[in-house]
Amino acid sequence: MALDPSVSSVELTRAICDFHSVSGDEAALADAIEEVVRRCAHLEVIRHGNTIVARTDLGREQRVVIAGHIDTVPINDNLPTRDMEIDGEAYLWGRGTVDMKAGVAVQLKLAVELTEPTADITWMWYDNEEVEATKNGLGLLAAVRPDLFQADFAILGEPSNGEVEGGCNGTLRVVVRTHGVRAHSARSWIGENAIHGAAPVLARLAEYRAREVPVEGLVYREGLNAVKISGGVAGNVIPDLCEVEVNYRFAPSKDVAEAEAHVRSVFAGFEVEVTDASDGARPGLDAPIARDFLAAVDGEARPKYGWTDVARFSALGVPAVNYGPGDPHLAHHDEERVPVAQIDAVERGLRAWLTAS
Repeated sequence: MALDPSVSSVELTRAICDFHSVSGDEAALADAIEEVVRRCAHLEVIRHGNTIVARTDLGREQRVVIAGHIDTVPINDNLPTRDMEIDGEAYLWGRGTVDMKAGVAVQLKLAVELTEPTADITWMWYDNEEVEATKNGLGLLAAVRPDLFQADFAILGEPSNGEVEGGCNGTLRVVVRTHGVRAHSARSWIGENAIHGAAPVLARLAEYRAREVPVEGLVYREGLNAVKISGGVAGNVIPDLCEVEVNYRFAPSKDVAEAEAHVRSVFAGFEVEVTDASDGARPGLDAPIARDFLAAVDGEARPKYGWTDVARFSALGVPAVNYGPGDPHLAHHDEERVPVAQIDAVERGLRAWLTAS
């Protein structure tokens, strides 16, 4: 299935969403995007796995990276994409419309059409954002081609309701384990129940009060939550192991080491194993190019509560923001839907900034 970049960003969103591209299965969509940008004489195209890069080289004074991930979380009877109207407002409904194929569509259309932008642009479409960090296409690309990330500013098309969201929270996942002794459940006093032993872990989580942390003028909300619990081997066996998976979302004023130390202090006395961790990103809105961008899109900066790949750019010293259509609250939701007007507005905002029009 081919993509036609001459259609509107809304219709291009529909076409891109109808590609099945759950994390790990992005090849067909990556092929279609590559086919589009390789037809553009003004773009140099590089492919690494299922990550596609397309760059202008016009000798401009500044370079901007504009990126978006092409994978989605699993589908749950929410494809193919369809039109929807709520209170007189038009939406596209379906998996990926919010997170984040509407942003991907806007980026692809502009990559084709902006042959003479005011800054050189590196467009990136990458895979495996929705899974563990070790598989992230942007991270894998940065490891082998760090030169492609040299820029003065970066924009991630993550859903932000068409507003500008600076930086992002960091994320840390740990497994908290309790151990016991197996026994027949008819003689439970012989054993020790590991699931019962997890009660204090859950109590500490229930009692935990997350902080609101100001960072460079934006206030980030933290969160510490159990996201999975497992234990037990059979219906008549006292379990000897219980595992509680916990996710900590922390303000970008902390690094991963500080976040880990905090979580270990909350669960002092228990076995804690870190399974995944990514630093957050400070807002980065004090750079002149960032201020120019805010002015061009008539935006007001807000904090990004979720983790996004702006953190990768921040770690490389490149200020980065999130700017894309869609309500983040509907990301991954079975009723995922994006307002058509937001797709058009984000396209207009980026086009105006990149052409100084």
